[in-house]
Amino acid sequence: MALTENPLLPAANRDGGLEQEWAGNDQQWWDWYVTLAANTATTPLVDGPGLPDAAPATDDELSALLAEPYAVEPAALQRFRAESFVKLPGVLTPGVVRRLAERLEELLVAEHGTDTAGRFTALEQMWLGDDVMRAVALSPRLGGIAAALLEADVRIYHDNALSKEPGCGRTPWHHDAEHFPLATLAAVTAWMPVSAIPREMGPLSFARGADLRPLLDGLSFDRVGTSYDEAVSARFAAAAVEVQDGPYAVGEVSFHSAACFHTAGRNGTTQPRRALATTYFADGARVVDAPTLISGTWQEFLPGAVPGGPAATTLNPVVGQLSP
Repeated sequence: MALTENPLLPAANRDGGLEQEWAGNDQQWWDWYVTLAANTATTPLVDGPGLPDAAPATDDELSALLAEPYAVEPAALQRFRAESFVKLPGVLTPGVVRRLAERLEELLVAEHGTDTAGRFTALEQMWLGDDVMRAVALSPRLGGIAAALLEADVRIYHDNALSKEPGCGRTPWHHDAEHFPLATLAAVTAWMPVSAIPREMGPLSFARGADLRPLLDGLSFDRVGTSYDEAVSARFAAAAVEVQDGPYAVGEVSFHSAACFHTAGRNGTTQPRRALATTYFADGARVVDAPTLISGTWQEFLPGAVPGGPAATTLNPVVGQLSP
């Protein structure tokens, strides 16, 4: 039987449809959002992979690496165009990953404490107040990759820290175009794990295909239960859509477009599954005419921008150029 209410929806969002502003904060959005994923029976937690076996990079070493260009091979560009995502090896060094993991631990504990088992905890806009996270968010290396993939100069939309705590269930199937208040598909998110991510930890998983949205024609988003997630899974299975759900190596970074359907499994390990995620969009994009509650706290990321207007504020500098 379909659910008719969800207690984690803010009270102001419990009546009406999607065409309303999100009434809570960003963490409340994530607490609600993970309830929209269907979950199967759980299994006992196993040990996680631990942090990279490397000395943490100094902040100067981290900044230097993140300023170096990364050559995106033609074959990787072709995969991105054909599948709407690509995983790139060696974008970060083990030492940089270790430094990011240690700094992220400090930031998450400071914000959420340590009593977080089973939750999906998050931080956003870290780059505004932290030098390490600013180096990531404004990185010419990462921004340059995004520009190469989108074939356009790119602005930052926001940064995110995403921590799927031990025992936290699945992330529902979705594509970011239904979340971002941007009137373009020319947007891409870099997903940067701060450890190796084995399958038991719930790596990000991608449906292969340049644009699978036509397969979901007529399907309504479910803001209270798991019917949308279940229907996407069923339609992909019926259409024999392949899913890339492999593990991540240390330093590997994925980039997925706003049209890319993706999900993530339960974190079945004793270690938090943590990643940094930075989203970029093509310079010249505009805000959609009618943002919805699925867009979350978008005004924090585009302060002063208005529906239908340019998506270019002081918090959205150009961070990657196609031809610098």
